Amino acid sequence: MAEGIVTADLLQVSPGDIGHRFDRGAFRVRHRLAEDARASALFDIERLVELAGQLPANQIEYNAGELPVDCDPGATPGNGLSAAETIRRIRDCKSWLVLKRVEAHPEYRSLLDRCLDEIDGVIAPSWPGMRRREGFVFVSSPGSVTPFHLDPEVNFLLQVHGRKTMHVWRRADDEVVGERDLERYFSSDAHRNLPYRDAFEARGERFELAPGDGVHVPMAAPHWVQNGDDVSVSFSITFRTDASERRERLYQVNARLRGLGLRPQPVGRRPRLDDLKLGAYDLLAKARRTLRPPHEP
Repeated sequence: MAEGIVTADLLQVSPGDIGHRFDRGAFRVRHRLAEDARASALFDIERLVELAGQLPANQIEYNAGELPVDCDPGATPGNGLSAAETIRRIRDCKSWLVLKRVEAHPEYRSLLDRCLDEIDGVIAPSWPGMRRREGFVFVSSPGSVTPFHLDPEVNFLLQVHGRKTMHVWRRADDEVVGERDLERYFSSDAHRNLPYRDAFEARGERFELAPGDGVHVPMAAPHWVQNGDDVSVSFSITFRTDASERRERLYQVNARLRGLGLRPQPVGRRPRLDDLKLGAYDLLAKARRTLRPPHEP
């Protein structure tokens, strides 16, 4: 075992990366999902077809995979297939598909918990309150692209089959994504896709992922994905923490303040001011609930 690596049943993580980069910057991890017989069986194509048939339609998203990095979500083309057909024909149908919140199925819930229990054992002393555990399975055709976007969860993406390249940027890089973008995303129904410029590339990190590789993607860290020349299957294990939910609420508060014509300080720049804003906002919300007429929603 390499020095400084903590090895558990399924995952290998560096305490140094956890200490200095967790939920701040991307970093590599290793995993054994493809080697563990029970885990590996859950990512076979026919097993994923079966899973797709057990999930409600609103927990499956798929589309054509030959997309630009800067993709207008309203112009994303479909592929004319069902979800099951997309998975069965994933090698040649030029598509991208995600099965969302697969923890609804007991076997996937068990695997998600095995992985996240190991993560929680490392991060809990500094980042307590792991909750809202969710799992996502990505199935992609050779050469497909996941456009430039951000997600609300803290994420460890684990590559199980095939290869892909992930390009990840720091959440704090306002040359790429500004505070207003983050406020809009967390306080409205704004789509996850973001505008992209070629000039961004030099500011990000590039992670080449093969089976057994993984990458930590912080909450709201912008990224895009280029699939390799084979079918790719990845397992994304996600969660929130006390700190990530606090940050999410602060973006919402700043959006409200900006809507009142104020110019709030960016989240995290002045922690004591962040505490005051959250405290005042909570008091105001409590007062409004107390004074609200009983019939008012």
